[in-house]
Amino acid sequence: MRVSPREMIERLVSFPTVSRDSNLPLIHFVRDYLAAHGVESRLVSNADGTKANLYATVGPRVEGGVVLSGHTDVVPVDGQPWDTDPFTVVEKDGRLYGRGTADMKSFSAIGLALVPEMLARGLRHPVHFALSYDEEVGCVGAPAMIAEMAENVPRPRAVIVGEPTSMKVVNAHKGILHVDTHVRGHEVHSSQVHRGVSAVMVGARLVVFLEDMMRENAARAEPDCPFEPPYTTIHCGVIKGGTALNIMARDCTFVTDIRSIPEDDPMSFVERYRAHVAEHVEPAMQAIAPDTFVRIVHSSLVPGLRPEPDGEAEALAKALTGENRAGAVVYAAEAGQFQDAGFSVVMCGPGSIDQAHQPNEFIALDQVDAGVAFMRRLIDRLAA
Repeated sequence: MRVSPREMIERLVSFPTVSRDSNLPLIHFVRDYLAAHGVESRLVSNADGTKANLYATVGPRVEGGVVLSGHTDVVPVDGQPWDTDPFTVVEKDGRLYGRGTADMKSFSAIGLALVPEMLARGLRHPVHFALSYDEEVGCVGAPAMIAEMAENVPRPRAVIVGEPTSMKVVNAHKGILHVDTHVRGHEVHSSQVHRGVSAVMVGARLVVFLEDMMRENAARAEPDCPFEPPYTTIHCGVIKGGTALNIMARDCTFVTDIRSIPEDDPMSFVERYRAHVAEHVEPAMQAIAPDTFVRIVHSSLVPGLRPEPDGEAEALAKALTGENRAGAVVYAAEAGQFQDAGFSVVMCGPGSIDQAHQPNEFIALDQVDAGVAFMRRLIDRLAA
């Protein structure tokens, strides 16, 4: 069961762990691989048992270890113009192509491949693996695992979330909140607009209201904010509604994501939105047709990652990479969830986010090499 980092990347990528499908074949492979090296794993399953997180400890069960955190799921390849089989790693021009090579199976693969080295060195402080499900659909799986780890794992000094940061140290990411809006109007012939309520037209005004809130955020953005853009964004990505040109629409639905800087509470925008609807929108609709409404539902609240003053994780990652600064990223990740549970957290992993979710996703071989060197320096430190 000794494999190279390259071989482990190939093995993990071969599991088509698209978020809509089960990740259990990959999880069971990792469990069996670790068991072959005498390492016991704990699985934390979802409600129906079709998916699972995995966490495991390599080395002594003492405090002061390091968690290597990675998600096992990947985004779909449907409709993307891939030149090769997305779930078979192909090397070309110094790159490894395949879904998940960058985001983010290579990080976990490197760590797993080096388990024999960890055991041979006789670690004084442990490495904890934490592999989650359904990160790509709202960081759904990790919280249950994090809660168990907080209770059962000897307190680690740091969590390293291996999102693709090109091996740069990242100490902040934005949060994300998913909001669904359903407008129920009242259908009439479009020549009698005074008798009806167009769900589409109401929906359009609500989308503009959300955009106006974002414009306010942009206007008061702090010049030293590390994010780009340096404010909380509110974006409507999908809108559907109506049946015909000459019918006032009965229904309109749209989805919004709020990507918040750590200083902002994303729910404050939802509460303001709901108050606007309750005070100014629904009364006018229901004055015409009492059965009309606007329903707002939020989900997938993922907290942002905040820079930690004198954070142990950041100091460790800087020492391992040789970096003397840390940056911020605008995408959401599980790092904020670990931080909210009281862990010291940083993000640092091989590959570029520019390749994530793209057709012909790849990781450069020199990034794999950098990830291996990083992991071996970590082993040296934990064995000292």
